[in-house]
Amino acid sequence: MKKVFAILLLSLIVIPGFSQLKFGIKAGASTTTVPTYNSTTGTTSIQSLKDAAWGFHAGIFLRAELGPVFLQPEAVFASNSYEYRVTDNTNPLGVVRDQRFNRLEIPVLVGLKFGPLRLNAGPSARVPIGSPSNLVSDPNFDDLYRGTTFGYQAGIGIDILNTITLDARYNGSLAKKFGDDVQIGSANFRLDDRQPSLSLSVGIMF
Repeated sequence: MKKVFAILLLSLIVIPGFSQLKFGIKAGASTTTVPTYNSTTGTTSIQSLKDAAWGFHAGIFLRAELGPVFLQPEAVFASNSYEYRVTDNTNPLGVVRDQRFNRLEIPVLVGLKFGPLRLNAGPSARVPIGSPSNLVSDPNFDDLYRGTTFGYQAGIGIDILNTITLDARYNGSLAKKFGDDVQIGSANFRLDDRQPSLSLSVGIMF
């Protein structure tokens, strides 16, 4: 969390040096690679039903412009839900269960404008909101995914009449782990890195 506050503080220090400030709201959808649980021991199996899934996001942003250069910090709530088939000795045919991830995304983007076209990139902090739904009845799940992770966002956008914004971005990870190892019954599971995603959004600037 200290790194998150440091990034936001740096943004607030730099923003007054820009000549034009705009406030905006945004919302959209994102497609994310589904996290996988790779079993290393035991008989429990957790298999994702799809390789990717759609989610949604909504939030606010501040754009500070100085000629063709701009700085854009954001605070965005995002949510994704994934389906898994869980099998073990008591459920050999498997049970389908959902797992939802809620988080706060805090990117700080630096970009260049070429008329209505924008190119931007920058670091992004991801702060989990609560814990994901338990796939199995195991207390270890409640202790997963609570730490802040860091990644980056890069993409392209276009402004329409200096009011409506359209954006497409790639979200990548700088974290070593998406979560921790978890012991479920007799099985030990290792989780993937923070999943990459592609997001599409529309916004309005005031």
